[in-house]
Amino acid sequence: MNAIVALCHFCELHGPRTLFCTEVLHSPLPQGASSGDVSGQNEQAEEEEGGIQMSSRIRSHSPAEGASADSSSPGPKKSDMCEASGCRSLAGGHPGYVSHDKETSIKYVSHQHPNHPQLFSIVRQACVRSLSCEVCPGREGPIFFGDEQHGFVFSHTFFIKDSLARGFQRWYSIITIMMDRIYLINSWPFLLGKIRGIIDELQGKALKVFEAEQYGCPQRAQRMNTAFTPFLHQRNGNAARSLTSLTNDENLWACLHTSFAWLLKACGSRLTEKLLEGAPTEDTLVQMEKLADLKEESEGWDGSEEEEKPSSQPDVEGQELTKCSPETSLMPDCSSWNVAHRRLSVFRSLRHMRQVLGASAFRMLAWHVLMGNQVIWKARDMDLVQSAFDVLRTMLPVGCVRIIPYSDQYEEAYRCNFLGLSPHVQIPSHILSSEFAVLVEVRTATRSSLYPTLFDDEQSLNKYEFVVTSGSPVAADRVGPTILNKIEAALTNQNLSVDVVDQCLVCLKEEWMNKVKVLFKFTKVDSRPKEDTQKLLSILGAAEEDNVKLLKFWMTGLSKTYKSHLMSTVRSPTSSESRN
Repeated sequence: MNAIVALCHFCELHGPRTLFCTEVLHSPLPQGASSGDVSGQNEQAEEEEGGIQMSSRIRSHSPAEGASADSSSPGPKKSDMCEASGCRSLAGGHPGYVSHDKETSIKYVSHQHPNHPQLFSIVRQACVRSLSCEVCPGREGPIFFGDEQHGFVFSHTFFIKDSLARGFQRWYSIITIMMDRIYLINSWPFLLGKIRGIIDELQGKALKVFEAEQYGCPQRAQRMNTAFTPFLHQRNGNAARSLTSLTNDENLWACLHTSFAWLLKACGSRLTEKLLEGAPTEDTLVQMEKLADLKEESEGWDGSEEEEKPSSQPDVEGQELTKCSPETSLMPDCSSWNVAHRRLSVFRSLRHMRQVLGASAFRMLAWHVLMGNQVIWKARDMDLVQSAFDVLRTMLPVGCVRIIPYSDQYEEAYRCNFLGLSPHVQIPSHILSSEFAVLVEVRTATRSSLYPTLFDDEQSLNKYEFVVTSGSPVAADRVGPTILNKIEAALTNQNLSVDVVDQCLVCLKEEWMNKVKVLFKFTKVDSRPKEDTQKLLSILGAAEEDNVKLLKFWMTGLSKTYKSHLMSTVRSPTSSESRN
């Protein structure tokens, strides 16, 4: 994680000061930490915390390097430092701490101040704000602040017991600085828990020292018995003690380096970036909702044989939940059937179907599909019917597809808009004459070469004859919905492969689903009058009758997630205005 973790302290003489910070380096080490190991400090501590292995070692400067680093350091001057090390963590000649992450070749470097002037300025400003104006109620706890220019900061302020300080406590903060606001906010629960653990350990050590000092020489009674003088003259330099003195831990800074380095490593590992090509489509949202409903339904099953006969099952691709007729004894299990029809499918694409049915019959069938009318196929071959539905459904949003693949009795249109029937099933006369239904009858061809064999390796269609009828046949000169004309243009363009045509369908469906969303908000949420709705349809390029019918049908395919979100976000301001 590209961030800096720092420990800050509020000095009563100099104000907020940075005591210790750890940063991530992807490039070679800075000049102050690039020398060899000290001969007397060659011990290496192997750390294993949260599955992370790093080797921490102390590095030193050569005299020349130390002098140059001190002269060019952006840190505060010695005159601004407390004599008793209250504003200092590492001694003047201390080289700092370096940890090497063996997995990623990243180095974690700890010192009192960042060597880079710009980073020093950012850390300095965050330190001042965390211990002055950006504090939570009670002056102890977490808070978030920052901006795009100076970075965003997660700050946790806390008190450390000190028997020589005013109020017997000193004010500290641990801050995490990074430029990615969203990443830092998402890391809030993790950072809060881990930093709270570091603070608890520091406060626990300091409390033991405080209690021991109070037991040996109670400061409260001594101060009350002392004649009143200005407080700053009473301290005699003893109050500004270092944190190592307050906690009685000589290895405090090494331990903090270990904790800060692990914090940066673990926080960067717990969240990973995933490339998304855009917002989830309506088809994706509907699929997720239906799979969630299926999961809830499966959890309610009692383990009996009914589990093997669900009312709906996902298909092989997970694209849609195919509804099966529970009364049908001729239809096998949906999952095994879908696997079978992949091997024996006869319709390979919309272009293939158009070539087989003919241009006029395909246009009539596609028109009824897009309008939401019931599409009925009568055939003996279940694989043929299933393959036809798999091809035709690609023209519709997932939420608009309701399929009963094969049944031995007629099902009403409200149950399905794709219905497969065996040849002996009687269809009601009012359905046959209805303008809201289309029937495709698959008969045995009278001539063996009626249709040419397009795919030699698949079951050929030259033995079938397809008769498409409807109570409302589509006139050849009828304009039809705009999307149908674009689909036909793509299918007739031989320069476009089948895969390219499939992508064209995806783009066309998404384009018209966006128009559906606008119309839904305009009519259902905002409740605009018909005149305004007609103007909107003209702007959307969908004022024709067929386009309006298509939009109204496709509106039923919107996901519940989108509808509920739109209702909650749009109606709340309206209701508040009406109350005012």
